[in-house]
Amino acid sequence: MSIWYVYMIANKPNGVLYIGCTHNIEERVKEHKLKIYPNSFTARYNCDKIIYFEEINAGDIASNREKQMKKWKREWKVKLIEEMNPSWMDLSLNWNLNFNKLRNE
Repeated sequence: MSIWYVYMIANKPNGVLYIGCTHNIEERVKEHKLKIYPNSFTARYNCDKIIYFEEINAGDIASNREKQMKKWKREWKVKLIEEMNPSWMDLSLNWNLNFNKLRNE
Protein backbone atom coordinates (compact mmCIF):
# COMPACT_ATOMS: atom_id res chain seq x y z
CA MET A 1 0.00 0.00 0.00
CA SER A 2 1.38 3.41 -0.95
CA ILE A 3 0.59 6.75 0.59
CA TRP A 4 -1.27 9.26 -1.57
CA TYR A 5 -1.50 12.98 -0.97
CA VAL A 6 -4.12 15.62 -1.59
CA TYR A 7 -2.44 19.00 -1.62
CA MET A 8 -3.03 22.69 -2.15
CA ILE A 9 -0.51 25.05 -3.66
CA ALA A 10 -0.69 28.81 -4.04
CA ASN A 11 1.22 31.63 -5.67
CA LYS A 12 1.26 33.75 -2.47
CA PRO A 13 -0.59 33.96 0.86
CA ASN A 14 -4.33 34.24 0.16
CA GLY A 15 -3.57 34.04 -3.55
CA VAL A 16 -4.60 31.67 -6.32
CA LEU A 17 -5.23 28.11 -5.09
CA TYR A 18 -4.73 24.81 -6.89
CA ILE A 19 -5.78 21.41 -5.50
CA GLY A 20 -4.25 18.17 -6.71
CA CYS A 21 -3.47 14.61 -5.67
CA THR A 22 -0.41 12.45 -6.20
CA HIS A 23 1.40 9.39 -4.88
CA ASN A 24 4.78 11.19 -5.05
CA ILE A 25 4.36 14.61 -3.52
CA GLU A 26 8.03 15.61 -3.59
CA GLU A 27 8.28 14.93 -7.33
CA ARG A 28 4.94 16.60 -8.05
CA VAL A 29 5.86 19.77 -6.14
CA LYS A 30 9.18 19.84 -7.99
CA GLU A 31 7.25 19.72 -11.27
CA HIS A 32 5.14 22.68 -10.15
CA LYS A 33 8.21 24.67 -9.04
CA LEU A 34 10.10 23.99 -12.28
CA LYS A 35 6.98 24.61 -14.41
CA ILE A 36 7.52 21.33 -16.28
CA TYR A 37 4.12 21.86 -17.94
CA PRO A 38 4.37 25.54 -19.00
CA ASN A 39 0.77 25.78 -20.24
CA SER A 40 -0.74 24.36 -17.05
CA PHE A 41 -2.89 26.35 -14.64
CA THR A 42 -0.19 26.31 -11.97
CA ALA A 43 2.50 27.55 -14.36
CA ARG A 44 0.29 30.34 -15.74
CA TYR A 45 -0.57 31.58 -12.24
CA ASN A 46 2.86 30.87 -10.72
CA CYS A 47 1.44 28.46 -8.12
CA ASP A 48 4.54 26.82 -6.67
CA LYS A 49 4.21 26.99 -2.87
CA ILE A 50 2.73 23.93 -1.20
CA ILE A 51 0.65 25.26 1.66
CA TYR A 52 -1.45 22.24 2.65
CA PHE A 53 -1.47 18.47 2.25
CA GLU A 54 -3.15 15.36 3.61
CA GLU A 55 -1.84 11.81 3.60
CA ILE A 56 -4.36 9.22 2.40
CA ASN A 57 -3.94 5.44 2.26
CA ALA A 58 -5.49 4.78 -1.16
CA GLY A 59 -5.48 6.46 -4.55
CA ASP A 60 -9.23 6.25 -5.10
CA ILE A 61 -9.93 7.85 -1.73
CA ALA A 62 -7.39 10.60 -2.46
CA SER A 63 -8.99 11.25 -5.85
CA ASN A 64 -12.44 11.51 -4.27
CA ARG A 65 -11.12 13.86 -1.57
CA GLU A 66 -9.53 16.06 -4.25
CA LYS A 67 -12.83 16.27 -6.16
CA GLN A 68 -14.70 17.02 -2.93
CA MET A 69 -12.31 19.85 -1.97
CA LYS A 70 -12.44 21.39 -5.45
CA LYS A 71 -16.19 21.91 -4.97
CA TRP A 72 -15.76 23.71 -1.64
CA LYS A 73 -16.21 27.42 -1.14
CA ARG A 74 -12.92 29.31 -0.96
CA GLU A 75 -13.50 30.21 2.69
CA TRP A 76 -13.64 26.49 3.61
CA LYS A 77 -10.33 25.89 1.81
CA VAL A 78 -8.71 28.86 3.53
CA LYS A 79 -9.93 27.65 6.92
CA LEU A 80 -8.42 24.21 6.28
CA ILE A 81 -5.10 25.75 5.18
CA GLU A 82 -4.91 28.09 8.15
CA GLU A 83 -5.63 25.31 10.66
CA MET A 84 -2.51 23.51 9.42
CA ASN A 85 -0.41 26.40 8.15
CA PRO A 86 -1.55 29.80 9.52
CA SER A 87 1.33 31.70 7.90
CA TRP A 88 0.84 30.07 4.48
CA MET A 89 4.55 29.18 4.39
CA ASP A 90 5.86 26.91 1.64
CA LEU A 91 5.90 23.54 3.40
CA SER A 92 8.37 22.09 0.91
CA LEU A 93 11.12 24.30 2.31
CA ASN A 94 11.57 21.83 5.16
CA TRP A 95 9.99 18.52 4.12
CA ASN A 96 11.32 16.35 6.95
CA LEU A 97 10.13 18.64 9.72
CA ASN A 98 6.65 19.06 8.27
CA PHE A 99 6.04 15.39 7.39
CA ASN A 100 7.31 14.23 10.78
CA LYS A 101 5.19 16.80 12.60
CA LEU A 102 2.05 15.67 10.79
CA ARG A 103 2.74 11.98 11.32
CA ASN A 104 3.21 12.53 15.06
CA GLU A 105 -0.07 14.40 15.57
